[in-house]
Formats: sequence, structure tokens, C-alpha cells
Amino acid sequence: MPESTFDLPSEHERNIFGQYDAHLKLIEEELHVRVVPRDGRVKILGSSEDVGQAKKLFAMLLVLSERGNTITEQQIRYSLSLLSEQREREMVSIDREIILHTMSGRPVKPKTIGQKEYIDSIDSNMITFGIGPAGTGKTYLAMAMAIRAFRAEDVSRIILTRPAIEAGEKLGFLPGDLQSKIDPYLRPLYDALYEIMGAEAFLKNSEKGLIEVAPLAYMRGRTLDNAFIILDEAQNTTPSQMKMFLTRIGFGSKVVVTGDRTQKDLPAGETSGLDVAYKVLSKISDIGFCELTSRDVVRHPLVQKIVEAYEKYEARDAARRDRRQIKASNTIRRSRKA
Repeated sequence: MPESTFDLPSEHERNIFGQYDAHLKLIEEELHVRVVPRDGRVKILGSSEDVGQAKKLFAMLLVLSERGNTITEQQIRYSLSLLSEQREREMVSIDREIILHTMSGRPVKPKTIGQKEYIDSIDSNMITFGIGPAGTGKTYLAMAMAIRAFRAEDVSRIILTRPAIEAGEKLGFLPGDLQSKIDPYLRPLYDALYEIMGAEAFLKNSEKGLIEVAPLAYMRGRTLDNAFIILDEAQNTTPSQMKMFLTRIGFGSKVVVTGDRTQKDLPAGETSGLDVAYKVLSKISDIGFCELTSRDVVRHPLVQKIVEAYEKYEARDAARRDRRQIKASNTIRRSRKA
């Protein structure tokens, strides 16, 4: 059986192999090789092609580990998919760009090609629509870009907003003042702010009016100059709300609109403002549309599998509906001829 060796410093072994060698087992299973660690080197056994692929993968993972990354199962699986497409160099180039560091010192950076294209679009366009399923980092990366622009004084304030609509539930009466009633809808935005900026810095800037977190209804009648504005959960806007929001934008501002077109909480029959914007604005210059997919999910690998399973189910369901409509139309035409 063909074999080859690869120099893998012992200080990076645990990171690349994973806890209880979970990553190593995944690599062996996916590439059909056997890997034997030996004093700062690994011996790789398998077919010539599979051994070559394994060496490329280990080279990629070693670079990521040397840059201080904690290797995750998601990164292993994504690297394997890029390897199969002969795009392994892109994974290494993605990792070079650090947007900023969180309060705990963790670097925030794109982890997939889709995420890299997303932050590049935010950099180069006045308005960017980030569309994709849960777990693709749409809101978190937009928040990081907003805070980076704020710290660099490219903008004078940050405005974060989202429509206040229940996720398919009727919550009824909520106690407290107006702020207490709307805070639960805005909690995901607060969570990202606290992690990246820190609670103390957020409260200090919030008191000065430099960071504002508010429901979408508060945007009406305003003109927003020199601000970084993020509209989250945009799939739950109506067309009139989306138009209202986009026409608030003033000079020196940058806007990111995020949403998942498959998770609408609008009343049945209501058209989503995000869907309309996608049709109306896609050909206007200085407006970027970045579509993330299940491949860009950076949460637990199970989330990626869930997203993919729902995508397949919804595609089959749509095909069944189309067949039923065609069958019904043909039945009507035959009855008219008769």
C-alpha cells in the first residue's frame, strides 16, 4: 500500500486531530486513508491519490493552526469540500483577514468563501443585502464590520434595528415600559454587541446616543447620515417597511440588510419586503446582494445538516405543488374541451 509522511509539529497535533482524535477519524473516513502519528510526523497510508489529498489537507490545517485558530469539525468538513473542488488555497487566503478582536481577544474573521464575499461586499457597497440560512454569520459579521467602522471613525454612530414580530407565536400582553416590551425582540443584537464590544463600552456609547438599538417602526421620519445601519431579520418586513427603511439613508452612511427568505414570520399571504427588494434593486450599482448557503453555516455541524435537510424537503414540496398545479390545469383544459 502506498504511503507518505508529512511533518506535523507535536504542538499542533492535538488541535488538528481534535479531542479523542475525532477530526483524525473524520479525515481517515472521508479520504479513505490511515494516518499514523510518529514524533512530529504523520505516516499516511492509502492510494496515491488519497494520500496526496491527505497531505494537502494537513498542509492547509497546519497553516490555520499556526495562525492561532482552534480547528473545529466545521472547518475540517469545509476544508474537505474545498479540497474536492481543488480550491484549498482559498481556505488559507480567507483566514488572513481579521475584522477585529472581541473583548476576550478572539479574532473575528470570515470562515468560508461566502463569508469573505459578504464582508468584501460590505466594504465596497453602500448597501449590502446578506441573505442566507441560520448560522451563516450574517448578523454577527455585519456587527463586527459596524464596530470596526465606528472605532476607525468612518461613521459617527451605529444603528441596529429589526421588525418587532413574534416567531410564529402570540405572546400577548408583555409587562413593563416600552423599552421592556421591545427588548426581547432585539436581544440577538445586544448579545453580539456585548461579545464584541463589551457591555461597559456598549452602555457608555449608548448613553451618548452613538449606538442605538431600536425596532424598525422607530426609523420612520428620520434621515440617517454618517451612520452604519444594520436591519436584521429583514424577511419579516413588509414591502412598505423595507421601502421606508431604505429611503432613510443619508450621506456618509453604510447599510447592511440581513435575512433568511425561508424563515418568514409574517401573516399568511403577506409579501416579504426582502423578496420585493431582491427583485427591484438587484441591478442597481452600489447595492450588493450576497447569498450565503448551507455551506457557509459556522455553527455546530448538526445545524448545517438540519439546514440542508430542510432545503431538500422544501425543494421536493415545491416540486409536488408544481406537479399538482399542472395536473389541475390539464384537468380543467380537458373538461373545457369536452
